Amino acid sequence: MARFELKLPKMGESVAEATITSWLKEVGDTVELDEAVVEIATDKVDSEVPSEVEGTLIEILFQKDDVVAVGDVIAVIETEGEDNGQVNTESPKEVAEEKIAEIAAVEQTIDKAVEIKTTPISKNSESGKFYSPLVRNIAQKENVSMEDLENISGSGKDGRVTKEDILSFIENRNNAPKTSEKASVQATIKAAKPVAKAAPVSVNGEDEVIEMSRMGKLIAKHMVDSVQTSAHVQSFIEIDVTNIVKWRSKVKDAFFKREGEKLTFTPILMQAVASTIKKYPLINIALNGDTIIKKKNINLGMAAALPDGNLIVPVIKNADQLNLVGMTKSVNDLAVRARNNQLKPDEIQGGTYTVTNVGSFGSVMGTPIINQPQVAILALGAIRKVPAVIETPEGDFIGIRQKMFVSHSYDHRVVNGALGGMFIKTLKEILEAWDVNQDF
Repeated sequence: MARFELKLPKMGESVAEATITSWLKEVGDTVELDEAVVEIATDKVDSEVPSEVEGTLIEILFQKDDVVAVGDVIAVIETEGEDNGQVNTESPKEVAEEKIAEIAAVEQTIDKAVEIKTTPISKNSESGKFYSPLVRNIAQKENVSMEDLENISGSGKDGRVTKEDILSFIENRNNAPKTSEKASVQATIKAAKPVAKAAPVSVNGEDEVIEMSRMGKLIAKHMVDSVQTSAHVQSFIEIDVTNIVKWRSKVKDAFFKREGEKLTFTPILMQAVASTIKKYPLINIALNGDTIIKKKNINLGMAAALPDGNLIVPVIKNADQLNLVGMTKSVNDLAVRARNNQLKPDEIQGGTYTVTNVGSFGSVMGTPIINQPQVAILALGAIRKVPAVIETPEGDFIGIRQKMFVSHSYDHRVVNGALGGMFIKTLKEILEAWDVNQDF
């Protein structure tokens, strides 16, 4: 009998780990080829890991809610045939022990002459933060107080402080300049101040307490991180889309009959956005420290609402290369599969610019938060019939027009007001010049 290692597969760029959400098979169960064995979740999408072989599941190495790195062995499947190699069945506990041994080696370099006396670090702080045994062990040996731990920004799951976080804090603390005793005391007092906490919420017996979903927590963290990272600035412009409304009403039935797809306003607007980005490529960038990365491909993220109220952003790759039919098929396909939780990890990766349709909920405009590491996002408002001044050679008059607002949020660190404003001005010109007699 052979033993096959089922590993956590690569799930697109920037995804380094995933959380086990549910085991679909138990030890002893028969597994078919390509049958889903476990459900996983990343900060981008939920997915399943299928088996690459037929056999029997004989070992599960990670449990529900465990965080697993890409490439780690998560289970062992016994198959028919010869064993081609040994299986590493090291448990998470053994891996943790190895990490503790690594820390012990690092600690040998610390000055042994200093006698450290610290009070024990509790497993959970008053604010509810959880600290692993490894982190608490390091904190106690390095004289890191609970107040210091509270001030460390955790990079782990749910903001949890990791080994790297506390070692980085210790290194920065040891390398901090010591100008004077007074300055040192002031710095210590400042560091000891607890992080600002939200005001406590009173709960009575009639209130319902609802636990945030895993994705909801991740989205909340990303939104806060984005606001703290980018200098958000907004520009707004009103666009007359009367010609587009008339054209769509005229061709939508023929479009559906020929292509089998419903023609909405979204693909029309997305195509115009892609054309505008080609004219202003410095919107299609990312900021990495002090370096600007100019993206070659125009990959449009399309924010889509999920049935549970959360949001996901599938990506239309090389959007500038699609005609209206291709854009419509992509938009409709991604929207349907997003609602049905059928997106693949690669389909939510690699976006360079994001569009969100706040008008689908009746909103006239919005101030969207940038999807990091992008530098801009566009919100499409609802299309409304409004009275407007119409200029003609015979003079001005008041008429009913179909208009919408678009809101452009951009990172003022790298996108100035001129570029942000010219971008939506050009988008306005493209949409208002729509030919009502064109074909599709």
